[in-house]
Amino acid sequence: MANRSEEAEYENDSRRNHQDKKKEGVLDLVLKRPLRWLRMLIEELHWSFFFGVIIVYGVSQGLGKGLSKVSTQYYFKDEQKIQPSQAQIYVGLIQIPWIIKPLWGLLTDVVPVLGYRRRPYFILAGFLAMISMMVLWLHTNLHLALALSCLVAGSAGVAIADVTIDACVTQCSISHPTLAADMQSLCGLCSSIGSLVGFSLSGVLVHLVGSKGVYGLLGVTAGLLVVVGMVLKESPSRSLGRKHVNDKFLDAGSAIWKTFQYGEVWRPCLFMLLSAAVSLHIHEGMFYWYTDSKDGPSFSKEAVGSIMSFGAIGSLVGILLYQNFLKNFPFRNVVFWALSLSVLSGFLDLILVLRINLKLGLPDYFFIVVDEFVSHMISRIKWLPLLVLSSKLCPAGVY
Repeated sequence: MANRSEEAEYENDSRRNHQDKKKEGVLDLVLKRPLRWLRMLIEELHWSFFFGVIIVYGVSQGLGKGLSKVSTQYYFKDEQKIQPSQAQIYVGLIQIPWIIKPLWGLLTDVVPVLGYRRRPYFILAGFLAMISMMVLWLHTNLHLALALSCLVAGSAGVAIADVTIDACVTQCSISHPTLAADMQSLCGLCSSIGSLVGFSLSGVLVHLVGSKGVYGLLGVTAGLLVVVGMVLKESPSRSLGRKHVNDKFLDAGSAIWKTFQYGEVWRPCLFMLLSAAVSLHIHEGMFYWYTDSKDGPSFSKEAVGSIMSFGAIGSLVGILLYQNFLKNFPFRNVVFWALSLSVLSGFLDLILVLRINLKLGLPDYFFIVVDEFVSHMISRIKWLPLLVLSSKLCPAGVY
C-alpha cells in the first residue's frame, strides 16, 4: 500500500511539473520571449530610433491607415457623392506621393537642413499632414479639388516620414547586419498592431463623429511626427552649398546606377516592380458593393471596420510566422510559395461577388473576414523577405 501511494504521489508530482513547464513554455513564447527581443533591440539601438519606429509605423502608418482608409471611403461616398470608378481614380492620385518615394529618399540623403538629414524631414512631414487634416476637418462643403489636394498633402506627409524612418532602418541594418530581419519584423509588427487598432475603431468613430471628425483625430496623430523630429538622435553634418548639393545628387545617382548594374540588385528590384504593377485590386469597388443595400451585403460602418481589422490580424500573424519560423528559410522558397498562395487567394473576391459562398452555406461576413485575413497574411509574408533584401543591398550613402 505504501509503495502504491508513493507511486501515485510521484505520478501526481510529475503531472504537475509537466503542466507547470507547459505553462512556462506558453508564457515564455507569448510574453517573455517578445520582451527579451524588444529589450535586446533597445539595447543595441538607441531608444529614440525605437520610439520613431513606433510612432511612424505604429501610429502614423498603422493607426492612421486604419482610420483614414475607412473614413476616406465614406467621405468620398457620403460627403462628395462620387461613384466607385471615380473613387478608385482619386485613391490612385492620393498614392502619388508614395510612388515618388525615391525622390523623398534622395532629398533626405543629399539635402541636409541646418546640418541634419532626418530630423527636419520628420518635422516637415508632421506639419504637412497635420495642417491638411485640420483643413478637411474644419471646412464644410469643401470643393472636391481642394479636398483631394488636402488628401494628397496628408499622404505626402506620411510618405516623407515613412521614407525618412526607412533611411534610419537601413542605416541601422548596415551597421547591425545581424539585426536586419529583426528590424523589419519590428516595423511590420508596429504597423500591423496599429492597423488592427485603427480598423477596429474606424467604423465606430465614423459612426460617432463622421468621416470629417476622424480627420481631426488624424491631425493629432500627425503632430507626433514633429515630436519624433525633435527627439531623434542624429549627429549633425556640415551644411552644403548649392554646388555641393548638386554634386551630391550626381554622386547618389551614380552610386544607384552602379548598384543596379549588378544582377543581384536589378533582378529583385524588377521582381518587386512587376509584383506591385500587376497586382491589380478593386478595393474601392468592393467597398461600395459591401455597403450596397441592393446587390451587396449592406454592411454597417462598424462591420466594415471590423472586417478590415481582421486583415490587420492576418498581417500580424504573417509577421509572427516569418519572424519565428521563416526568416532562416531560403529566400526563393519563401517568396515562391507566398506568391503562389497569393495568386490562389485572388479568386476569393470572385467567389464572393458571384455569391458562390452562399451556395456553399458560408455567410458573407464570415467569408469576407477569411478573405481579408488570408490575403493580408500572405502579402506580409511575401514582402518581408524582399524588404530585408532591399535594406541589405542599399548602396552606402544612399538610404
